[in-house]
Amino acid sequence: PLNVERPYPAPYSGIDILVVGLGPAGYTLAHYLLNEGFGVVGVDGLKIEPLPEEWTGGPGRDPAPIREWREIYRRLDERVLEGFGGVSEYGITVRWDKNFLTLLHLLLSRRRTFRIYGGVRFGGSLPIEDVWAHGFAHVAIAAGAGRPTIIDMKNNLIRGIRKASDFLMALQLTGAFKRESLASLQVRLPALVIGGGLTAVDTATELLAYYPQQVEKLLRRYEDLACAIGEDAVRAAYDAEEREQLEEFLCHGRAVRAERARAAAAGEMPDFLPLLRSWGGVSIVYRKRLVDSPAYRLNHEEVAKALEEGIGFIENLDPEEAIPDTFQHVRAVRFRRQLRLDDGTWTASEEVVELPARALLVAAGTSPNVTYEKEFPGTFRLDRQSRFFEPHRVVKTDSGRFRLEPHPEGFFTSYESDGRFISYYGDNHPRYAGNVVKAMASAKDGYREVSRLFDLAAGGAGDAAGRERHWAGLVAKLDDELTATVVEVQRLTGTIVEIVVRAPAAARHFHPGQFYRLQNFETGALVAGTGPDAVRLVMEGIALTGAWVDRSRGLLSMIALELGVSSRLCSYLRPGQRVTVMGPTGAPTEIPRGEHVLLAGGGLGNAVLFSIARALSDAGNRVIYFAGYRRGEDLFKREEIEEATDQVIWSTDSGQAIAPGRPQDRHFRGNIVESMVAYARGDLGDALVPLSTVDRVIAIGSDRMMAAVKAARSGVLAAHFKPEHVAIASINSPMQCMMKEVCAQCLQKHRDPLTGKETIVFSCFNQDQLMDRVDFFNLNARLRQNTVQEKLTNQWLEQVLLRAGLAHA
Repeated sequence: PLNVERPYPAPYSGIDILVVGLGPAGYTLAHYLLNEGFGVVGVDGLKIEPLPEEWTGGPGRDPAPIREWREIYRRLDERVLEGFGGVSEYGITVRWDKNFLTLLHLLLSRRRTFRIYGGVRFGGSLPIEDVWAHGFAHVAIAAGAGRPTIIDMKNNLIRGIRKASDFLMALQLTGAFKRESLASLQVRLPALVIGGGLTAVDTATELLAYYPQQVEKLLRRYEDLACAIGEDAVRAAYDAEEREQLEEFLCHGRAVRAERARAAAAGEMPDFLPLLRSWGGVSIVYRKRLVDSPAYRLNHEEVAKALEEGIGFIENLDPEEAIPDTFQHVRAVRFRRQLRLDDGTWTASEEVVELPARALLVAAGTSPNVTYEKEFPGTFRLDRQSRFFEPHRVVKTDSGRFRLEPHPEGFFTSYESDGRFISYYGDNHPRYAGNVVKAMASAKDGYREVSRLFDLAAGGAGDAAGRERHWAGLVAKLDDELTATVVEVQRLTGTIVEIVVRAPAAARHFHPGQFYRLQNFETGALVAGTGPDAVRLVMEGIALTGAWVDRSRGLLSMIALELGVSSRLCSYLRPGQRVTVMGPTGAPTEIPRGEHVLLAGGGLGNAVLFSIARALSDAGNRVIYFAGYRRGEDLFKREEIEEATDQVIWSTDSGQAIAPGRPQDRHFRGNIVESMVAYARGDLGDALVPLSTVDRVIAIGSDRMMAAVKAARSGVLAAHFKPEHVAIASINSPMQCMMKEVCAQCLQKHRDPLTGKETIVFSCFNQDQLMDRVDFFNLNARLRQNTVQEKLTNQWLEQVLLRAGLAHA
């Protein structure tokens, strides 16, 4: 925006600011700070696609002039999903043309003293101490909304229920709506959206628009596969529930196709609304009246547009219970009618209303993102409700220095270190939380307060030439530290691949047990095929635990089991290819001292346990390792396992037996629980670490394997373990953003074994959970949210690769 006080950008001062988060508040703040003469580096946890170098310029290359809007305009179903803009990219309906967001991205990227690093989590690969070490003078937090509200409703995590943030991110950041996309996002009708804000309106609008595309794409791929391998082969992958859903989607897909054909013959646009309504449609359900809703009060035009498009709005209902079908998938939701009293207050009536729902999306608001304080307690003071950072302002003392004092309208957190401060904006700020416009206003109001801290005329780093050298040095250092490049891709077994990347900051901050989000870039992804049938092999973000790190060389190893589409695409990564490796995230595994520890690893879980076993051994623990595999041929990294353990019990279901490599090790034919029972009974010889002496159990593997270990500890193994031992399961919840309490795909239900009380945790915040509290049945159900699409797309990918000659990477 034009600024009469600063019509032209000031020259670079040599003073640099880190902006955390590149949503509406962050990108607006960056614009103002650049114009003041600051160097600005923006980081964001999301993957941010690079713009073409001819647009932005590069080393020794000026950006090309862009005369016409059409030169950068792209059809929305062809536009690269850039990740830039945060909620502007994934949380706003496409009625706002996101080519405008590309323009904002471009305007900033062409600025010489601005730099973007995606896949960087503040507090993960970039803690505050590193920021100061890099020479930044200030940190501005514009990290956006955090933890979604979890409503008090019975069965609120059964299959078919999602948070709106989970749905919107999955739709708009993976490109699930694109014809050639390999991403899986499965929704059914009828669909209900709970909430009364603009996010609820956006969610309902996008769901209604996405459903025809979903079923049409599924039908097209099903028919392609049926021709290639036969319908029986396609359907053989599905169980009874999945076959029922598949038939539903195919039926709806044929109806959508027929409507397209009818409309084309008539020379008109297709009208899908009658079909969508006949299948149940999409409705917003709010606990009060429409006129009371935040969406109506803040932007009634958006509500009007949604109603025009066919979205229903059901008033005065408060959810009480999600009702499952025989497969434990949501089929209906029970609500309590709310009554408005004469004094304007609301109360619950006796009336209960049941609405059919095959998808339930919850848009009930969010809390501010104060994750850094949760990870590193004592860094920031929070307000009395522990929701927002406590606001402060800076005042100048008689000595000319600045100090903080609490102030309700201040832009500064309580943090101060050697005269350096941290400010905050947007949804992080109590005065500006709630919507995009207020977030941008916070940047416009707040940048002046930051500018007051510095003598921009005097600047830093000497003369103009010195400042240029300073900026070039900072960028070179950050490019090296914060970007990830593939070094090696090695196949360990027929289904397991190791990916080694150079990502110095991500490797340096790793602790055993933590994990990363790996993605390739759409702009650099391999393309299978040519012409209209070409498919860009773009990965969804996948959670991979660090297997090992070499901090001196900046190397990080991650190991993937090729189960689904994105994990299979890991083998197509190429040395030298840039990727996004966001993390470390999750919590480090607790490493005790002087204990007897039993590790139970199933399949890929054994890759996770390498670093944990080493840390346990280094801390003076005795470690017995039960390593389970379906087949002996699946064994990998044997030497690393043996080096970090006192004894290994190898177990295999079938295939080649694993010959023990040390005198104390054993092999058992059977599953991992059976091997524990045999060990406890003495069937495998003398126990080096008797189960009766075990202080701690750490299990990592499939949900079924960990559930079996849980059941065995209170069943067939109960007499062998001491009652006070601690049992931990590393939970493999479905995950998407992995930025800790943001998208909420990773929600996991816990049940207190004594009281039966249910609680919900975010697995991406702490994947290591008390085994006896984990509801493994619910975990299994949530892992099956998208299985109809996932299985079909996996089969279809195989045909795509075969046709392109890429089937055996």
